[in-house]
Amino acid sequence: MIFGSEPLFQVISEIQNKLLEAEKVSFQVLDPDPFLGHYAGETVKIGETPYLYHPLRVWMDLADRLDCHMQVPEKHPPFMKVTFQRRKSRGRDRTPSADPEKYGAHTEFQRIHKLAEPCFVLDALQALQSLNLPDGARVLDLGVNTAEELHLLNWAYPEHTFEVLGIDHSESALQVARERFPEHQFRVADINHLPEDLGQFDLILSIGTLQSANIEVEAVFRRLLKHIKGGGHWLLGFPNCRYVDGEVSYGARMVNYRDPELSLLFKDVAFFRRYFQKHRYHVNVTGKYDMLVTARSLNPL
Repeated sequence: MIFGSEPLFQVISEIQNKLLEAEKVSFQVLDPDPFLGHYAGETVKIGETPYLYHPLRVWMDLADRLDCHMQVPEKHPPFMKVTFQRRKSRGRDRTPSADPEKYGAHTEFQRIHKLAEPCFVLDALQALQSLNLPDGARVLDLGVNTAEELHLLNWAYPEHTFEVLGIDHSESALQVARERFPEHQFRVADINHLPEDLGQFDLILSIGTLQSANIEVEAVFRRLLKHIKGGGHWLLGFPNCRYVDGEVSYGARMVNYRDPELSLLFKDVAFFRRYFQKHRYHVNVTGKYDMLVTARSLNPL
């Protein structure tokens, strides 16, 4: 298939029809490299022949929405050959949410490395640096798992040391965390029933945990309030993606919805944003595959 000036909806329809018959579909479209700076859908001419310009991002987004891998394009001037290959779906994980080893050290979950995702790294670093944390700050990390995200603290504040307490219900994951960061403390605990002796913290951090099905989000948050210092800050992350056949796929999903459905994500983000704004915090909501709610206290530490 070669697409030149056909509108995108027609292109999508033809590709979808081909994917009903085959696991892999190849097609040719205008090579965008000579026309960088144009807008998607803008008409460009080669000689007297009109073509619709689409940046590479358009084809990457389309592959994701059609649940496909996109292979590296091949140059065939003035075209490039694009190949979509269906991603292998896997059955839904039926492990109960309350199982403490659902995300343990030897599960499929450990193949995910958020620090290999540029959007997450850049957004999280910017969020942490905006908090201007003091040297020696106490940090509570809820749902710390194997503690990979704690590298971000060191990258954001290379001259600082921190006193970190990581909480998770997976003992096997925490054993990895202890080996990775022997200078910090890690405790097995149920986030719904946190111990009373945690003390107070300059930063409460939680990435991808508060939306877990077994977490009573608002109740947990209200119990956490007594563990934040008067001038302490918050950084909360909410997943806006899923992983399919090794690739991150944009958009929060609900059970029985094939395409992104963001209403629950927006509900949770709006709850925290409203609370923080009412209680003298400067709030930013950033992110792509993970929505980050950064709340910087306007009270002095």
